[in-house]
Amino acid sequence: MTLGFFRKKKAGTGKDPSATPVYGDMADKQTKYEALVHALHGDIYRYAYWLCRDPQVAEDLVQETFLRAWKALDALVDDKAAKAWLITILRRENARRFERKQFDLVDLDEHPQSDQDALHSEQEMEHEWLRRHIARLPDEYQEPLLLQVLGGFSGEEIAAQLGLNKNTVMTRLFRARNQIKEAMEAAQQQRGHTNG
Repeated sequence: MTLGFFRKKKAGTGKDPSATPVYGDMADKQTKYEALVHALHGDIYRYAYWLCRDPQVAEDLVQETFLRAWKALDALVDDKAAKAWLITILRRENARRFERKQFDLVDLDEHPQSDQDALHSEQEMEHEWLRRHIARLPDEYQEPLLLQVLGGFSGEEIAAQLGLNKNTVMTRLFRARNQIKEAMEAAQQQRGHTNG
């Protein structure tokens, strides 16, 4: 069966089935979905990558997120809340990933990186350093910081997503930034001692 079959006029009725409310609703849903994917795919992927640090897993998470979004698209009443809605779906998908699979943990100190794996540019090294320090933050600080930095959410939006008071979120953001700042200062002091 093709869509062309459904678009033909029904014999004897004089009506075009594509003008029916069901077909119109499906077309509207498809248009809304495509706009959602087009507008937010990049943001959702970046957040997924920060959560798992694996491009393939991040892409799988994004696909599963958009699949669930398609199924529940009618639940999205306010288009302005679409990004927060998708981030919530993504966070749940990431949690499901850990429920489904047991990971083998590896002690990174026992497996040092080879010279080939070393980062070459100073900027890449700084980004990697920052990623590691954000990853070391307690989840209660890490998650609001990532939502703010990668998702671009306000304190109020983060509070709504995490089910917290706005003041709690702002305190956690402040503490997260301070912990990173202190780690940067300590690293700079350490470099000063080794260089001087």
